Amino acid sequence: MRKNQEDYGKLWELNAVWNHLTPDEKEFIDRHTTTRAYRKNETIYNEGDLTEHVVMVVRGTVRLTKEGVGQRLQIIRLLKPYDTFSYRSAMAGDCHSTSATALEPTVLYYVDRDAFLEVIQKNIKFCYAVLVAMSKDLGISETQTVNLTQKHIRGRLAETLITLIKTYGFEGDGATIAIYMAREDLANMSNMTTSNAIRTLSQFSSEGLITLDGRKIKILDEAELTRISRLG
Repeated sequence: MRKNQEDYGKLWELNAVWNHLTPDEKEFIDRHTTTRAYRKNETIYNEGDLTEHVVMVVRGTVRLTKEGVGQRLQIIRLLKPYDTFSYRSAMAGDCHSTSATALEPTVLYYVDRDAFLEVIQKNIKFCYAVLVAMSKDLGISETQTVNLTQKHIRGRLAETLITLIKTYGFEGDGATIAIYMAREDLANMSNMTTSNAIRTLSQFSSEGLITLDGRKIKILDEAELTRISRLG
């Protein structure tokens, strides 16, 4: 499926970083932006692929993963609509350091790397906005590294649930996390085995912190999950 940007909105209407472009630059970027749609679990790119675009999520969810020891995947980030990614490797001229997969039916905007670099070299405000966004991502990565290496299993899984709440919010009931993730994905986000993730979720359920309905997770005591995450 291919649609024009008009079907979803322009880049600068969806993400404030792109609003720093001048009218001429917006027109230029518009001409070098394409739309692509992906099915659930379809690969977007693989670790080591050449970076040819800067990408923004328009619809759906993207999972960034990195292969570790024994080919075990670590989920680096989950990207929601209007998040931009691949700009670090695009600016550095590197290949992708992660793999990207559509976690659900997903639509992406692809901005040609050369067009992006041409604009960022001329527009100081846009360049600064991109650097701020990259710095925030770096801060998230640093925090995640500490959490995944120093917290115990309960603290890591509680941290993952809190992160999902902050990123995706709740459904209409105000309690069910508005994204449904497989136990394996929760485990990969929390740097633990799937069996440990299942066991810890069951413990949280028996303690009255959450309820489980398949992949749906309903939060009953967010304050206690936050406390467990903080204590590690």
